[in-house]
Amino acid sequence: MNGLCISKESKSLPDQESQVCEGDENPERGNWTNKAEYLLSVIGFVIGLGNIWRLPYLAYKNGGGAFLIPYFLMLVLSGIPLFLMEAAIGQFSSQSLIKLWSAVPILQGVGISMLMLMAMVSIYYNVIIAYGLYYMFASFQFPLPWSNCSSWADNKCSITPTEYCNVSGVLLANWTQENTTCPSSDIITVPFQSPSEEYWDNVALQRSSGPDETGPVIWHLALCMLLSSIIVAASLIKGIKSSGKIVYFTTIFPLLVILILLIRGVTLEGAGDGIAYFIGSKSSLTKLTEGEVWRDAASQTFFSLSVAMGGVSTLASYNNFHNNFIPDTVLVTFINHVSGVITGIVTFSILGHMAYISGKPVETVVREGFGLAFIAYPDALTLLPISSLWCVLFFL
Repeated sequence: MNGLCISKESKSLPDQESQVCEGDENPERGNWTNKAEYLLSVIGFVIGLGNIWRLPYLAYKNGGGAFLIPYFLMLVLSGIPLFLMEAAIGQFSSQSLIKLWSAVPILQGVGISMLMLMAMVSIYYNVIIAYGLYYMFASFQFPLPWSNCSSWADNKCSITPTEYCNVSGVLLANWTQENTTCPSSDIITVPFQSPSEEYWDNVALQRSSGPDETGPVIWHLALCMLLSSIIVAASLIKGIKSSGKIVYFTTIFPLLVILILLIRGVTLEGAGDGIAYFIGSKSSLTKLTEGEVWRDAASQTFFSLSVAMGGVSTLASYNNFHNNFIPDTVLVTFINHVSGVITGIVTFSILGHMAYISGKPVETVVREGFGLAFIAYPDALTLLPISSLWCVLFFL
């Protein structure tokens, strides 16, 4: 016994125990302690990397602020209905994925496929969490290790590009100091990598020459992977009774950090230039005539809401049978999309400041995926006062 809760053997999984508390409507699986735990769990589930590193780049590529029109339209036309249907199925059945879909014998494989998909996604996200943990620990150093080219860098590492002027076949390096002009067609820029890019390749990943060369075990990443697995296991050890308490931190704290970064980001020099590419004057309404824009809006809606993956129905299956899930669905889906817009403003305000400091156009510093999270963001955060603090908050 633990207060008013007791651990009992699950009938569906005889080798495992589930915690059931007094007052739970489902005596076998248990229920959420309160609606706040359910809402925070679902919000934490849907708001993820898609909002941080995928939406900002898609918006930039597809017309900036104009992209938000099909993005929110797809939310209303397809995102909310699919999310609502999946939550309804989960809440009505109060069963796991496999048992839920076994109600339709011909579709039993759907539940198994969803379970396998979630297992693969969990491994994928655990690896990313390990990367984030490593960068968080590295951020306690001052100055930040990727703020300049250190001993781990090769000869391509440089903070500023090196340019030469080709004058009659002779390369001049100091032509700007001699007050001479050089036609843009004669300017040769030497390929280089920023310290943050070199740090990602040479220190964090210790990237090999190709897939045929696996290399040794990267122990700092292996240990971070172990730590991330321990954190996940500790959060789920008592099922929803433990994870429901963890989400008060894991969901609310990241949203607070995003709010802090938003306030800080929009006050940086050059932030307006970056934001203009996201929701400002650089937006292009003519992009709405292209089918690819609408396709990307639909795919991002499905990706960010994590519909048809089984997570939504699994979380909803722990609700009370008569819970009104319609306002829950509308609230969660709109919070997800609005947080994506806020994250995009944060991203482009920082990228705008980065472009302002380096004297480059904003287009040259825009990245997506891992390049945004572990190269552009760390690079930009080194430009802020108390950069170590901002990096710790970001990767935490």
